Amino acid sequence: MSAPLLLLLVGLPPSPSSLRVKVWRRLRGLGAVPLKRSAYLLPDTPDRYEDFQWLAQEVQREGGDATLVRVQHIENMTDADVLRLFHEPRNADYRQLAARYRKLLQGLEKKSAAKRRRVQDELARLAKDQQRIHDIDFFDAPGGAEVRRLEEAIAMRTRKPESPRREAAVTLDLTKLRGRTWVTRPRPQVDRIASAWLIKKFIDPAATFVFAAPAQFPPQAIAFDAPNVELTHHGEDCTFETLVKRAGLRDRRVKRLAEIVHEADLRDGKYPHDEARGIDVAIRALVAASPDDHRVLEQGMTLFDGLYANTSTKG
Repeated sequence: MSAPLLLLLVGLPPSPSSLRVKVWRRLRGLGAVPLKRSAYLLPDTPDRYEDFQWLAQEVQREGGDATLVRVQHIENMTDADVLRLFHEPRNADYRQLAARYRKLLQGLEKKSAAKRRRVQDELARLAKDQQRIHDIDFFDAPGGAEVRRLEEAIAMRTRKPESPRREAAVTLDLTKLRGRTWVTRPRPQVDRIASAWLIKKFIDPAATFVFAAPAQFPPQAIAFDAPNVELTHHGEDCTFETLVKRAGLRDRRVKRLAEIVHEADLRDGKYPHDEARGIDVAIRALVAASPDDHRVLEQGMTLFDGLYANTSTKG
């Protein structure tokens, strides 16, 4: 981290009590985190400095005390300790938001027009709340990745096909692909890693993988798990399930893995396997630990090798 911080020391009069609530709400809205009682931190940027200045003036007008200090280092605290102070409240915010996204995802099978309108209304509210949290997530709290994954899953489930002709088109014969380049989005999560493992092990053993934003996908590469491509979410199926069906795979362990990946990716309760949560947590840890997507993919595919080897064909 090693970034300069702003420290606001606040002293409030005992009355009115409403002032204490008002200041607390304002601090929370700014994303300030408590260091000690009546001491709050923000990153030292021009906008955050101005935020604390205005709040300090407001406290002083109400008869309180406020001192604003720039600090470079806090004694007896490592950078990781400071980072944790900022991450914990944002992770809590993201957990609440993720629960709302999961609830919405579980209700997507209801097809009535009224339900679709409610889904769109709730998506708009979720997007607004997500932006509010993102605006005060100064150091990229890990919980944000889960929210973004759920947002992508809902987007894929609710996206309308570009045209009936495109929806009906099936052009790739997965049983004949050899030595091809496959492309997907950066920062692979459980469905992308599982799909790459499936491709390498059962569809195209000589496959190579690249990562790019959808607008920069190489034209000759085979795209997967991305919007508006052939090999992606379809209906209630995640990309892994789509690949299993399109490749005509009958391996019973692969079918069980498909259920685990579905639950880990979509969290809709369709396949309540205990392994789903564990594999999702493990892969998110790999992503958090390394900025190299190819290394994450390699390690994630090793996880799926082990999961496949340890998967029972019963039940």
